[in-house]
Amino acid sequence: MTAPAPLLVVGDALLDRDVCGRVERLAPDAPVPVVSGSRHSTRAGGAALAACLAAADGRPVTLVTALGDDPDSATLRRLLSGRVELVELPLTGALSSKTRVLADGRPLLRLDDGEGRAREATREAVRAVAEAGAVLVADYGRGTAEVLREALAGAATRVPVAWDPHPRGRPPVPGVRLATPSAAEAHAFAGAAADAEEAEHSSELHTAAQDAGRLVQAWRVASVAVTLGGRGALLSHGATPLLVPSPVTAEGDACGAGDRFAATAAGLLADGELVETAVREAVHAATRYVAEGGVRSLAMDTAPTEPARPPSDAEPTNDALRTAARVRAAGGTVVAAGGCFDLLHAGHVSLLQAARRTGDCLVVCVNSDASVRRRKGDGRPLVPEADRIRVLRALECVDAVAVFDEDTPERLLGELRPHIWAKGGDYALAGLPEAPLVESWGGQVVLFPYLDGRSTTGIAERAALAPRTTGTRPKVAGGGRRPR
Repeated sequence: MTAPAPLLVVGDALLDRDVCGRVERLAPDAPVPVVSGSRHSTRAGGAALAACLAAADGRPVTLVTALGDDPDSATLRRLLSGRVELVELPLTGALSSKTRVLADGRPLLRLDDGEGRAREATREAVRAVAEAGAVLVADYGRGTAEVLREALAGAATRVPVAWDPHPRGRPPVPGVRLATPSAAEAHAFAGAAADAEEAEHSSELHTAAQDAGRLVQAWRVASVAVTLGGRGALLSHGATPLLVPSPVTAEGDACGAGDRFAATAAGLLADGELVETAVREAVHAATRYVAEGGVRSLAMDTAPTEPARPPSDAEPTNDALRTAARVRAAGGTVVAAGGCFDLLHAGHVSLLQAARRTGDCLVVCVNSDASVRRRKGDGRPLVPEADRIRVLRALECVDAVAVFDEDTPERLLGELRPHIWAKGGDYALAGLPEAPLVESWGGQVVLFPYLDGRSTTGIAERAALAPRTTGTRPKVAGGGRRPR
């Protein structure tokens, strides 16, 4: 498997803090909630969060940002150590920080401190931009992108540049491969205030499409992806836009989801992927990020672990175990489903889509080739294991795939420990040997309606009986050979 390409992140780093607790009463001296049992956490924010997310994908990341001599800058340096390579710009003032107070996972208020700004570019920073193979600009309106604007404009003529803009910053430089504003940001950037009356009668998608088209022209960029929160993203190259929907509805803490989207898209552009592919995968990554607990799933107060590289077809099970562990740690519901999935058909897809809607991630447990042969005979599987894994991963409703070599998936289920084990309704009258195991840790077997008349065996039999074309070539006048 090819290693992920390096990525340069340029932007304004922040320091984020969360104070999490519970609310059970109002204060006696004012009608405000009392947060008790508080737990404090500190993490990288802004461009620093985007850099850490890109590094967690297994790619080498260099962060160009402004830091000073204040305590918050020192804390952020410690958090970034070992995760990304740091190229510092001088900072005027104290590093910006934001503190969220949350009750039962829901924000009550936010406190913003520090108005520090990047003072000037440095030779090292300009050289880092000039030598980069791909760039993500995570602009938080605090001057880093501004002092390096000339260098970034030059980079946009040579390599893929993704730009996550901010209302307090300047527009992207011309030539950017992909800009990623939110719907509100795109509307503000497009100067659409004069069309407020028209916007009242337009759908969100219609407004986003208009704004994206305007920005492609106004900014002179190759494409704009307007992020739509839980609905996905709308990609425009200036003409008819492409809607990339979220695979599922993910409810949770969306803080940092925009950084997850931008970091994923920029990384894939660095790997040489098309913009459409990068946006689709970024939508999926942002959805998983929210479903798995958002920033709460990032252990920033501890030493960095080995980055989790995107799984290859040969090592899917470890990725599935990590996915299940992250969702469980964030308080989410892990759903698993299993089968051979030899020829993926509508019955399979119906089951998997229904299963994914019941939880926060779906792990598909697939029989290995040897397991399929023991169960189905020497003529099966029709599709080899690696291809079955790849096809399943392409489904929007599937978060991870795991492979088991035994006749039944009990051993794998014991490692995954899903909250829900999903089976098709055709199993309703048959005993499920794995049911007692799933129930032993408090899990539940859930049956879903079976889509009648669909089966791999039936498809294979019909394909075998289908009439074959003779392949006879049309005759050529004069009896000569057909021209080649």
